[in-house]
Amino acid sequence: MTATREQPKAVAGGGLDSYFRIGERGSSVGTEIRAGATTFLVMAYIIFVNPGILGNMPGADPAAIGAATALVAGLLTILMGVVANVPIAMAAGLGINAAVAFGLVLGQGLTPEGAMGVIVLEGLVVALLVLVGLRQAIMTAVPMALKRAIGVGIGLFILFIGFVNGGLIGVPEGAAVPVEFIYPNSAGAWVTIIGLAITVTLYALRVPGSLIISILLTTLVALLWGVAAIPDTFSVVPSFSTLGAFDLGNVFTQLGLVAALLTIFSFMLTDFFDTMGTATAIAEQADLVDERGNIDNIGRVLFVDSLGAAAGGAAGISSNTSYIESSAGVAEGGRTGLTSVVVGVLFLLAIFVSPLAGIIPPQATAPVLILVGFLMAGLIKGIDFADIEEGFPALLTMVLMPLTFSITVGIGTGFVMYTLIKVVKGKASEVHPLMWVVTIAFLIFFGQAVLGQAISA
Repeated sequence: MTATREQPKAVAGGGLDSYFRIGERGSSVGTEIRAGATTFLVMAYIIFVNPGILGNMPGADPAAIGAATALVAGLLTILMGVVANVPIAMAAGLGINAAVAFGLVLGQGLTPEGAMGVIVLEGLVVALLVLVGLRQAIMTAVPMALKRAIGVGIGLFILFIGFVNGGLIGVPEGAAVPVEFIYPNSAGAWVTIIGLAITVTLYALRVPGSLIISILLTTLVALLWGVAAIPDTFSVVPSFSTLGAFDLGNVFTQLGLVAALLTIFSFMLTDFFDTMGTATAIAEQADLVDERGNIDNIGRVLFVDSLGAAAGGAAGISSNTSYIESSAGVAEGGRTGLTSVVVGVLFLLAIFVSPLAGIIPPQATAPVLILVGFLMAGLIKGIDFADIEEGFPALLTMVLMPLTFSITVGIGTGFVMYTLIKVVKGKASEVHPLMWVVTIAFLIFFGQAVLGQAISA
């Protein structure tokens, strides 16, 4: 008797089944809808967290940022589902938004529009790299340890910001230390602590939508305690005033050509490798890879994701990227782009609750930043700290991001140190040519003050 392969069960959906290959991938329309709802619940927190971070920029309107965050996430996630047919959702990327607000604007003095211009430019560069097929060359050039260190560093960066926004870490006046722990002697600090307890408890118990629930519960505590208040002029009509708020030239006039190019490059690296890691993890979980580990429709996934960076910057709400939280929907059985379409539609509906972003205090979003930072820091387990060639450059990359409030400085230091150690150990031939180019560029970046003085002398 000849063995026959079991065929997938027929599913309802007609054209949907044919377009998204639902039956072929062993799913059903009902399963895809349930998976989409699950993914939305675990990442809807970004509607309130993104305004909480970008709201630190001068003149920011949290309610408008919240509305644009939901709008762009909805449109891009639908595009990802329709074009790439993968269960991957997109939204404003945590870490990059913090680097925009605290690094580019508050740290380096760019205007909010100029910082968003950096995101538009890096998104267009990544899209170009995808189109010309250079993504594999860049992936090969950068050592895996440094790729992981970039993710860990961003996680520590946003964890640090969570403690600062929550009022538990601050800059002391007239003290010998650069930062200090602030003992919880205020209502705001206690709200943060209570919120952190709520967030960790819900997440540890695997409560669906734990992060968004924790934000709402902590906001309720803040309202009862007087830390937050409902504004007198609260409007339920969404505002989209951030759309189109970007400036492509500000980074060059503010930082100079070399620093501007390296800043754009650093954000490009962050977006590029974060997407590759997320796409690989989700595709493997959903069994969408072939026997050689290649991802189905990876070119389309990367292209839509790169458009997300540019679109997020053009909308004034920072780079949009693929979300690792998509794994929640995959765990519920999501296998096709229909899952993403459902997530996108729910984000569009969520636009009408975005005005609530103006009520959410930083103490309510700080615990979520701390927890997400912890989750991102998990990549550290893949770094071999017993090997100085791998561990020391990775360590510098991780710690200098939060300590200097700069992704550029963290990545640049790690790249330079990696190349240096290889050279002194007689392994210069192991350094990829692209790494040499980037290392030299970062040396110019770090030495631009000295070079400027020499040129003007």
